Amino acid sequence: MTAVFWILVAVATVSCLFMAWSLGANSNSPPFAPAIGANAVSTMRAALLIGLLAAAGAMTQGGAISETVGRNLIDGVSITPLAAATGLLVAATFMSFGVYSGYPVPAAFATTGAMVGVGLSLGGVAALDTYRRIGTFWLLVPPTSAGLAYLTARLLRREDVPDTVGIPLLAGLVAGILANVRLGVIPHPDRAQGTLIEAASMALGSPAVVGFDVVPVLGTLLFSAAGFQFVRRRTRASVETGIRTFLLILGSVVAFSSGGSQVGLATGPLEELYGVRLGLPAIALLGVGAAGILAGAWMGAPRLLQATSREYAQLGPRRSIAALVPGFIIAQLAIALGIPISFNNIIISGVIGGGLAAGAAGVSRRKIGVTVSFWLLTLLFSVGIGFGLYRVFSTVLGIR
Repeated sequence: MTAVFWILVAVATVSCLFMAWSLGANSNSPPFAPAIGANAVSTMRAALLIGLLAAAGAMTQGGAISETVGRNLIDGVSITPLAAATGLLVAATFMSFGVYSGYPVPAAFATTGAMVGVGLSLGGVAALDTYRRIGTFWLLVPPTSAGLAYLTARLLRREDVPDTVGIPLLAGLVAGILANVRLGVIPHPDRAQGTLIEAASMALGSPAVVGFDVVPVLGTLLFSAAGFQFVRRRTRASVETGIRTFLLILGSVVAFSSGGSQVGLATGPLEELYGVRLGLPAIALLGVGAAGILAGAWMGAPRLLQATSREYAQLGPRRSIAALVPGFIIAQLAIALGIPISFNNIIISGVIGGGLAAGAAGVSRRKIGVTVSFWLLTLLFSVGIGFGLYRVFSTVLGIR
């Protein structure tokens, strides 16, 4: 391996770290804003927890999306170090532009577009089946997130459903989903990640009743019952305490899910480089991404948390819960399917759905329209810029 190769490895790795840092500072912060707004946790403690939880999510759940971004977006070619560095540079530039312009740039759109662009510039073939699957999921995210948030907010606003019932019910739902979350630290015979329920089923020998495996159902129900009972006990003692507790738990699981769903946007372009050319295990690349997310959360999250917590404080704790519950569900579904997603897209859609349930007339259609247009332009321009910039770099440097 030549000196130029190692220089490109260094540049690509630094680009990955910068991208992961940006994700840690921006995309992973909103989940804890409601808890701060409700005075359930301090800003600095929230930043500490965000870093640890998002990094843990990156290490244990980031592999599927990382593989999709790095290997499944283009057919016929492998992503070279120069192509990886170019794609990450384009994506990070779009994210920086979004910060300064005031419009949140979806990292998934920017990274996916950039990697498709550089892959086509390499001479690859568009992976149309993958695009259809990702595009369908992206199109379904806004109405699904908004719809779930709307239903959740309506549940919490019903006078015949007291907080001592509504809040624990949502806690039980979250606990049941957690029992079925796929984690890289749990072995599975057919895939890289297993769930707590699957581990218990294998340990118990998968007992069946009338040919039906009862462990997954019973395990999920037990987890749900435990979550329901814990939050119900807190809510009965004090509704305010129960809501704060649930906001803290919800923020934690969403931050964990955010790390797992976002790290692949930073590490995916380096899948071929680290896994094939350097022969390193997948955990090494995820570790690089997790380190970047951890540093970004600790260094950049406090400022953003202070700003977003004021926004969520205006929303109120119930609308905040309504916005975060869909975020957790959709993020975990995307991780299971290996689909890169934008967390900003999910959260913003959830906030809109919760606002509609409250009869909020202040939801600006113009703002929504401009934001959606900006997202679509991000996807299109990132493809074009990634394609052209790689051509320029490969021509100037004389390498591919």
